[in-house]
Amino acid sequence: MRLLPTPGSRASGPVWAAVGILFLTLAGCATPEKEAEAPDLEELVWPLAPDQPRVKFVRTVSFRKDVEEESGIDLADVLLGRRKGAGESLKKPYGVHADKDGRIFVADTGWGKVMVFDFQSKKFSVWGESGQGFLSKPAGIDSDSEGRVYVTDVLQQRVVVYDRDGNFVLAMGKKGELERPVGIAVNEDLGRVYVVDTKKHNIAVFDLGGTLVSTIGERGTGPGQFNLPTNLTLDRDGRLYVMDTMNFRVQVLDPDGRTLKTFGKNGDQPGQFARPKGIAVDSEGHIYVVDSAFNNFQIFSSEGELLLFVGAGGQEPGQFWLPAGAYIDEQDRIYVADQYNYRVQVFQYLREDGAETAAVEVETEGVETPESATE
Repeated sequence: MRLLPTPGSRASGPVWAAVGILFLTLAGCATPEKEAEAPDLEELVWPLAPDQPRVKFVRTVSFRKDVEEESGIDLADVLLGRRKGAGESLKKPYGVHADKDGRIFVADTGWGKVMVFDFQSKKFSVWGESGQGFLSKPAGIDSDSEGRVYVTDVLQQRVVVYDRDGNFVLAMGKKGELERPVGIAVNEDLGRVYVVDTKKHNIAVFDLGGTLVSTIGERGTGPGQFNLPTNLTLDRDGRLYVMDTMNFRVQVLDPDGRTLKTFGKNGDQPGQFARPKGIAVDSEGHIYVVDSAFNNFQIFSSEGELLLFVGAGGQEPGQFWLPAGAYIDEQDRIYVADQYNYRVQVFQYLREDGAETAAVEVETEGVETPESATE
């Protein structure tokens, strides 16, 4: 399947020209000087007509009030993420995850905590404030079928595991096992927890009890080697998709760490990477890469062919300011941590067959150093 028109077709020229202009003109993290009028959110789709839409904007999540019932809420402010609330809003979201119950978990490196938005129960909570589960700088986050939530803590050099209610269960990473853990993914079928260690340039593999069983990779540029990797995800077959950030590429590995394919290179052209961070895979095997420098996410085929990009620099829905982590749930909802806009943006992938996931409540409502890998 192609999300962009084939070369030589009627629409391919303008679409690819727009992609090229975007990549060539993104010069930083500029924001609009003046707040624009709220756009028609029903029309926020990519690509534009007359091509068939593949991605649509759903909403933003930023504040306690986005999930808890309270009178006097301005719907435009909810959708655009403009309201402020000290201690009750996202400060610097990096990692994002949604569990099978639709709860959205945000690893906020600014607050140093995990913010939980439960739309079914209409409750907002903060995890990691005290006790053995105390967090300093959470980055990556994942969950399992039992509701346990796994969070990497960059500063404490460990993984903290909570039960469904946010109670501490266990910690992974004895002294020396992890140096800068960032991305995380859980494979329950194999009983493995994969943790990207940016500073060690590898992936640590733990069992579900927290014992380190192996590592994958080392620093380098060859297949199976990494240079400041940041995030990873799994597909339904257990393959690992690793954001090899400073090698400017995606590496796809089998569950045992053998390299299956790589794609990507440094540059400012379509399909290239400048500061790639978040990575996710949808139900049809498309690969999504968030690039902080481009302020967008690019969508690739399973073979690494660029299909579409979504976003540009700015503050309106569908625009980003230094985006980071990404996640795609079982309903193909796409979650992107929009760091300096203090929000998570939610999109919906529209499947090739035209079917759309049933509505849920959330929808109706430069060279880096290890120290800068989560910036």
